[in-house]
Amino acid sequence: MDTPLEIPALTDAEELTCDVLVIGGGTAGTMAALTAAEHGADVLLLEKAHVRHSGALAMGMDGVNNAVIPGRAEPDDYVAEITRANDGIVDQSTVRQTAVRGFDMVRRLESYGVKFEKDEHGAYAVRQVHRSGSYVLPMPEGKDVKKVLYRQLRRREMRERIRIENRVMPVRVLTAGGRAVGAAGFHTRTGAFVVVRAGAVILATGAAGRLGLPASGYLYGTYENPTNAGDGYAMAYHAGAELTGIECFQINPLIKDYNGPACAYVANPFGGYQVNRHGERFVDSDYWSGQMMAEFAAEVASDRGPVYLKLSHLPEESLTALESILHSTERPTRGTFHAGRGHDYRTHDVEMHISEIGLCGGHSASGVRVDAHARTTVPRLYAAGDLACVPHNYMIGAFVFGDLAGADAAQYTPYEGELPSAQLREAHELIYRPLRNPDGPPQPQVEYKLRRFVNDYVAPPKSGARLSLALEAFERMRADVAAMGARTPHELMRCAEVSFIRDCAEMAARASLARTESRWGLYHERLDHPGRDDASWFHHLDLRKSPSGAMEFTARPVAPYLVPVDGFAPTGGPSRHLGEVHPEDVATAGSREVAPLLESATVPPPVAEAEAPASPRLLELLALTEEEPELAVLTPYLNDPEPAVRRTAVAVLTETAPPGTGPALAATLADDDASVRAAAAASLRELAETLTPDPVLRDRLVAALSEADPVARAVALDLLRGLRAGDADLFAASLTDADIAVRIAAVRALVSVDAAEELARAARTEPSREVRVAIAKGLAGTGPGTDPEVLRAALAHLIADPDALVRGAAYEALGATGCPAPLAGRAAAALTDSAWQVRAGAATALSAADPAVAVPALARALADPNADVRKAAVLALTRHRAGEDVREALTRATADSDADVRAYATRAL
Repeated sequence: MDTPLEIPALTDAEELTCDVLVIGGGTAGTMAALTAAEHGADVLLLEKAHVRHSGALAMGMDGVNNAVIPGRAEPDDYVAEITRANDGIVDQSTVRQTAVRGFDMVRRLESYGVKFEKDEHGAYAVRQVHRSGSYVLPMPEGKDVKKVLYRQLRRREMRERIRIENRVMPVRVLTAGGRAVGAAGFHTRTGAFVVVRAGAVILATGAAGRLGLPASGYLYGTYENPTNAGDGYAMAYHAGAELTGIECFQINPLIKDYNGPACAYVANPFGGYQVNRHGERFVDSDYWSGQMMAEFAAEVASDRGPVYLKLSHLPEESLTALESILHSTERPTRGTFHAGRGHDYRTHDVEMHISEIGLCGGHSASGVRVDAHARTTVPRLYAAGDLACVPHNYMIGAFVFGDLAGADAAQYTPYEGELPSAQLREAHELIYRPLRNPDGPPQPQVEYKLRRFVNDYVAPPKSGARLSLALEAFERMRADVAAMGARTPHELMRCAEVSFIRDCAEMAARASLARTESRWGLYHERLDHPGRDDASWFHHLDLRKSPSGAMEFTARPVAPYLVPVDGFAPTGGPSRHLGEVHPEDVATAGSREVAPLLESATVPPPVAEAEAPASPRLLELLALTEEEPELAVLTPYLNDPEPAVRRTAVAVLTETAPPGTGPALAATLADDDASVRAAAAASLRELAETLTPDPVLRDRLVAALSEADPVARAVALDLLRGLRAGDADLFAASLTDADIAVRIAAVRALVSVDAAEELARAARTEPSREVRVAIAKGLAGTGPGTDPEVLRAALAHLIADPDALVRGAAYEALGATGCPAPLAGRAAAALTDSAWQVRAGAATALSAADPAVAVPALARALADPNADVRKAAVLALTRHRAGEDVREALTRATADSDADVRAYATRAL
């Protein structure tokens, strides 16, 4: 567009009215909208992109970091864990909301169709990834989370209450009489000025992820979703809300040169872990925290660096399973990145590095101050998700606080007074001023310069001098931001984001300058104040915009805890007003480091391949998606002669999920086209938690067991297991299937009905290593009514298997089923096996053996050359900890070279 967009008149604004305005259609925003609507409110959901694929969940999620599942973890233990991870600076009332409400949220999401990993009996497959507490709940099929949420928003009863306006970007929350009354923004496609009148406003705009500049130099190559530019932080600040913990940055480990997580918490249950270049585990911290990141950064910078995610030692089936998760969910380009370098998990461990800095309440502790109902310090203004300061709240916490915000905000009706004209003019000017100077500095250059200053002066390790230089630079950049030019609505959006980034940068620098101590490990490391100072700084550091427009600070004592935590004893008390924080007197002579501007380059447009015109039937189908069609309407498309039409019909059926969807998808497993069958199988897995085991669905799934396509047979077994619609005879018939994946699905199905005898018979005849490993693990998962002699006989056969992985899995299973005297002796002897997997499994088996046999053997295993064997020995000894000889062995292990061995030994003592 050569001619700049015409600036709309302030008086031409499109005015919208609602009870509850939700800003941001990601994790917390969608839940806030759903809950507010369920409470009877008329909801307006604004999203600057498109709700269907916006926010941090746009490409799914591979696991939950903080699932407090009854029987596996206790809410108070979780609250204490987060308190320790955040060096005591927490409002436990907010953290406890996630702890006590998280399980109900998991079940609510499951009722929508979100898939969480379960064992063969339908129990949640919670993993212990950190050394204390079992909170990680994998989501191996979590790529569809956002699609599931969007499907809920588009349900007919929700559409009557929730109005979604995509491509509308708010820039300011409007306030009147000291409370939130709406927002002002614009349409990012048309440029129209939009004003909203509301009873309450919920900010759910995510982290300030576009703050520091990635090492790659790419503006949008950030660890966080790059659309999360700090919009909500700036809007909350200018509305007068308090923000807190802004000096506690978010910094993450990531794949070197690829700004995405290495996902060690996903790899850990498969046997992956972080090591230095010598293959040694080095992290001593028990929970993901700033202290852990400090250890990580020190190792990277030392002669023991680089740091790697070690995967190359894992068996093929584990690597294949990891690839199916990591290369399809959250960052699906991860596989392409590795392939481009000629790397493979089988041949190369994954080099890791450190991300740029950001602000994030949900993964660190820097956000908008909220109470236990997501209320900010401005009445009727709420914050949820990564924007809200609820430390280490993660995805489940975002959903919980979205729910809390929606429930509380639903009580309000639209503001009826006159909207504040001065605030509307300010918002209008912020949005459209780049159009008055269309040839001004382009947004990418200004943003690069701004974020380069963030890296130079604000990123840890911090110092008063550098932070002061940062403030000078950010003040100068007000003029650069105001001078940016734009011609299109999209460019206006990017320019507005730069203003948010500048606000966040100033907040980060001033807050870091104000807290004159070091705390939270790498997150707030002050070189000029290297120690933690609990006497002066066992406080939250709050900031707000004063009536004069200055940024002012308050030190607020930590409130007394709901859950006592050793080492911390907050007593509360009055806050200490700090006022404005001014930069130190730093020399202005000499050169200042200024980041180079991006050079413009003329790149020829790519030559597009000619595409066939879209089929009219496909266009009809896509139009039906928004109409919530009944199954009868979609049936002709499911039977269309063209595979592309049938495949699209499966996608529409999955998104809309009318009654009868399950049987229709099960019937499609018999389709003539492999791609259609694969789509139907994927859809059945996606919808598994929402399907009911009616006879028609069961019959069609049973019929699919005879299909030629193993994809159809495997998904039929998994669905029959999950729906509790099969028995041992039905499942056992698939143990002779020609396909390995189908036989593994049959093993899992047999475990779900405690069919130990069928599994034991298969253990003696199964030719595939992968299936025999699954059988060994499955035998350990059968119910308490299983004949122990059947289990022991089968495992006794498997521990003599010629394959080391099978032997290792069988010994590990004995740790769960019990390891009586004859097998205990074999386990002790297996501690000298040449395969470390067998030695580790044998150590686990001895955890359930007679201490007289187990303890001496395990004590000797503490000298094993493999760290995983020593770790298994320590964990086994903890189950025999009553004896003095055990304490002596564990005491020796506290000096082990491996961080995990040291940590578990210390905890056991």
